[in-house]
Amino acid sequence: MNHTVTAATTAYAYPLLIKQLLPTALLTAPQQEIVYADKSRHTYTDLNRRIHQLGHGLTRLGVKPGSTVAVMDWDTPRYLECFFAIPMLGAVLQTVNVRLAPEQIAYTLNHARAEVLLINHEFLPLLEQIRSELADIHTFILLSDEDEALPTGFASEYEALLAGQPEQFDFPDFDENTRATTFYTTGTTGLPKGVFFSHRQLVLHTLGTAATLGMAPEQGRFHRGDVYMPLTPMFHVHAWGIPLVATMAGIKQVYPGRYEPGRILQLCRDEAVTFSHCVPAILQMLLTHPACAGTDLSHWKVIIGGSALTRALAQMALDKGIDVMTGYGMSETCPLLTLAQLDPSLDPAADPHLAVRVRTGRPLPLVDLRIVDPDMTPLPNDGTTTGEVVVRSPWLTQGYLFNPEASETLWEGGWLHTQDVGRIDPQGYLQVTDRIKDVVKTGGEWISSVMLEDMISQYPAVAESAVIAIPDEKWGERPLALIVLKAGADASAADIRTHLGSFVDQGVLSKFGIPDADHIRFVDTLARTSVGKLNKRRMREDWSRPEA
Repeated sequence: MNHTVTAATTAYAYPLLIKQLLPTALLTAPQQEIVYADKSRHTYTDLNRRIHQLGHGLTRLGVKPGSTVAVMDWDTPRYLECFFAIPMLGAVLQTVNVRLAPEQIAYTLNHARAEVLLINHEFLPLLEQIRSELADIHTFILLSDEDEALPTGFASEYEALLAGQPEQFDFPDFDENTRATTFYTTGTTGLPKGVFFSHRQLVLHTLGTAATLGMAPEQGRFHRGDVYMPLTPMFHVHAWGIPLVATMAGIKQVYPGRYEPGRILQLCRDEAVTFSHCVPAILQMLLTHPACAGTDLSHWKVIIGGSALTRALAQMALDKGIDVMTGYGMSETCPLLTLAQLDPSLDPAADPHLAVRVRTGRPLPLVDLRIVDPDMTPLPNDGTTTGEVVVRSPWLTQGYLFNPEASETLWEGGWLHTQDVGRIDPQGYLQVTDRIKDVVKTGGEWISSVMLEDMISQYPAVAESAVIAIPDEKWGERPLALIVLKAGADASAADIRTHLGSFVDQGVLSKFGIPDADHIRFVDTLARTSVGKLNKRRMREDWSRPEA
């Protein structure tokens, strides 16, 4: 018997399209502000008008359903307008990682078959390097905060494109499974791989994230009274999808443009920012900036992702009154899978809260997450058994763009493979212990580089650290610790080894996990990817050479 719903002939099916995220805010918060550093202030009514004008402008330049429109910009309200207008046309928004090498940027634009490029004037010299290599782009639009001459070959400047356009555009309905966005992974091996997401996936990710953040009774909560500022680039996994959540809820938004720590701290103060997200390196940069000492951050909630949040950095944030917690995901997962919110049964002022905040977190609604052995057999959630983290959710990329072989590997066995190793405790908290490729295999034991980094970071003189595996004739591999000290601090390899010895005495670290004295190196900086993650592939290449 067929039990499919029978709809009235005039019923509206309400496809899950990005445009459906706008009406609530326009009804409930039309005069709420969207701030661009010290440059502009718009209301949500303005945002809606500008989205419609951008729809007209792009259409007149030849953008049609299926076109790929690429954007190269800092975090601005313009980017937010593009988050909506471009997919709402049925076109595909390509968010370009401006921190990639020029040849990689050219590769991603060509691979995605971008036809139109909106580009910040700061990146015009980069464009000149690669312009002759761009195969499909026929239209260029300038993004600028200043009045300046239009470069040769450009169709328009962004504000001029919007000026004079009608304030209403009839954005059509279409299949909710239509591709809305694409961007490229910042993986450390091979060419960047394109991931893509549909309207349905982005709407569901928005709802799942909003539900998780809104269900928190107090700690880790994101609500209409907050003031939001992204500190994850908008080109990277939709700025973790939070701009869409903030817009749907009609929350005041503050966009900092290019990241400058002094300006960010000033915006936190002047605009009363209460909610952000970033990688650990950004938080470290802000907490150690001279202006931080005189800035009240006690109302700030910050999600940390991209790399492990160490206890030392979390404690620094807590000492400033920041409600800090871990978020976990990856480019392929849209990205959020888990958040390390405190369970209501825990006293936020009690000691265990630090350990919970730095965990990888609990799954969002509609995230089916488990750990498995190499045969894909599920492993127990006992807090000690480790396995690969695999996941199913309605907002995971269904493959890599134009790369069927890599897509099949990603989804082998019907689960998305994160390539992360972790464990899940009886309360449902995931703890990622390492990347499969980053585990140190020494003397028959597996040592977690992430765990060792966290232990090293607890030494008072240490600002940050990275642990990598390097070849060893006797043991197969040994851990090498690269350590950045705090300004003015001093420490020796012997100090670090003694410090790690205390964890051996506690039974939480094997003695084989302590790096040898000559495998503890003090460095000025750690190699990072274009989005601020630790680049361990680069570190292994640099430190595995004999002269290192």
